[in-house]
Amino acid sequence: MFANYLIGLREGLEASLVVCILIAYLVKTGRKDRLGPVWIGVGSAVAVSMAFGAVLQFGSNQLSFEAQEALGGSLSILAVGLVTWMVFWMKRTARHLKSELHGKLDAALAMGTVALIVTSFLAVGREGLETALFIWTAVQATGDGWNPLVGAILGLVTSAVLGWLFYRGALKINLAKFFTWTGGMLVMVAAGVLAYGVHDLQEAGWIPGLHELAFDISSTIPVDSWYGTLLKGVFNFQPNPTVVQVVIWLMYLAPTLYFFFRKPKATGSAPKPAASVEAKTA
Repeated sequence: MFANYLIGLREGLEASLVVCILIAYLVKTGRKDRLGPVWIGVGSAVAVSMAFGAVLQFGSNQLSFEAQEALGGSLSILAVGLVTWMVFWMKRTARHLKSELHGKLDAALAMGTVALIVTSFLAVGREGLETALFIWTAVQATGDGWNPLVGAILGLVTSAVLGWLFYRGALKINLAKFFTWTGGMLVMVAAGVLAYGVHDLQEAGWIPGLHELAFDISSTIPVDSWYGTLLKGVFNFQPNPTVVQVVIWLMYLAPTLYFFFRKPKATGSAPKPAASVEAKTA
């Protein structure tokens, strides 16, 4: 549940910040009459994301076992790629998110209502589709359809509340630090999802080595114990992984964490203080 709460919180907070910044900008510039198209775009993005999740869940149930494993493994790897790109992108652009969105919104306002709807749809839809895909892969990995879903919903609700507090000017947050530490945790979660996806592809016959185990500590960490359940739910830990799973897990996790937490080289000028986001109405 915690891993999916983190996914829902982080992805939902990104979407909430986007909506908050768009609405606050329109209110401050006296363009409240343009709020309607923004909400239409946001609502459409949410609907499309939910429909995407439903298609993944119910569509995969109609496939054969091998096809399900192949689909689940492929989408798990795709989800890991998207999440990895997202955490690096957000770490790099968190400081400039507000000005970037203002520029896009100005261009959309100049082009008309349809452009405004499309802009808000794309800004929120990307987060929604990533969330739906990653949560679906996490549900498949844990084999528990309820706890991961409840965790994700709680994370999304929390992010919506935080977004409202941002808008009201009642809360500030250092986005650079927040997205750095939650990004690091998500990389660790993604590593487990990647290992799970590799195992799915092995069961589908796409990757060899299904019966070549790296180790087996099932007697020490039973999968049905509370700590085994906790490790599986948070990190997709498996007590008897294959050699290929362990190798892929290490090849992804070690360099990704290194580059993610590596400090940028000094440019000779004093670093600017980390940006905080606060949206207030006029």
